[in-house]
Amino acid sequence: MAKDLYNTLDLNLLRTFVVLMQEKNMRKASQRLFVSQPAISQSLQKLRNHFNDELFVKVKTGLEPTPFAESLNSGIKPHLDGLSGAINRSHQFDPAEINNKIRIALAPITMTCLPGFLFKQLQALAPNAQLELVSWSNSTIEEILKGEILLGVNYELILSNKEIYTPKLLDLKGRIIVRNDHPITKPLVEPKDLAGYPIASLISPGWNDKFSYASELLTEMGIEHTIGFRSEMVTAILDVVRHTDMYLPHSNLFPVEQYPGLRALDITIDSQQQTKSVHAHMHVRNRNSPLVSWLVNLIKQGLKQQSDK
Repeated sequence: MAKDLYNTLDLNLLRTFVVLMQEKNMRKASQRLFVSQPAISQSLQKLRNHFNDELFVKVKTGLEPTPFAESLNSGIKPHLDGLSGAINRSHQFDPAEINNKIRIALAPITMTCLPGFLFKQLQALAPNAQLELVSWSNSTIEEILKGEILLGVNYELILSNKEIYTPKLLDLKGRIIVRNDHPITKPLVEPKDLAGYPIASLISPGWNDKFSYASELLTEMGIEHTIGFRSEMVTAILDVVRHTDMYLPHSNLFPVEQYPGLRALDITIDSQQQTKSVHAHMHVRNRNSPLVSWLVNLIKQGLKQQSDK
């Protein structure tokens, strides 16, 4: 039975062989491979023993490959070049090459500022990608784990599942959204100024389904209040705020400039600006994905662009 030359070969030796074929010089080969010349000689001797061929003979100009070496090189080089290309391509990323669907879940707090920005960016940089934005729901984490959603954006959630990676995107400043002719006229308010006015609470599934953070805070401070309306639909909340004295607890992500009938009030507690962070949510296997990293950076840009206005 013929000897199995492939399965009994240390494939690392083939890289030395290919470099020797290219350089035809022991010293130059050792420099390219960052090893000593004796190490190159040892590798060559192993190859000679394995193939039972001299492979290279010494000539005045350096090394001359034998006919077997030339035949071996012509057979393996295309495969090694292909392997090299595949490995190098796996570390390169070009958005223009994306041609699949990208499904991202957005919490209500980001729905008024991110969709247009993301669509415009992908249209310019990844024209063949199909962007699909969905509302964050109570099943979003499960869909991320199943690979049905690539990425989610929400406040930081308290999760027991360690398969979800949640890098911070941005710290948001707390703001109150009211109608233009709301009785509160000053641009900077404290919680006591909100006493008696109902809260229009934006529900972010998985984060504040059964309670209002603003309500909890006012309760702790002993400030009279009621929750007048709750909804996951941003448009419904804004319509109610436009027609009542209710206020929407939100942040500097809210694009108030796009809503002529509304204005934003900054809020402080003990003269301190209130902040809360928004996070990306992804499967831990994707935390080093070039595509996901690119999308996270785009989302950061969009959030910062709006929050700086």
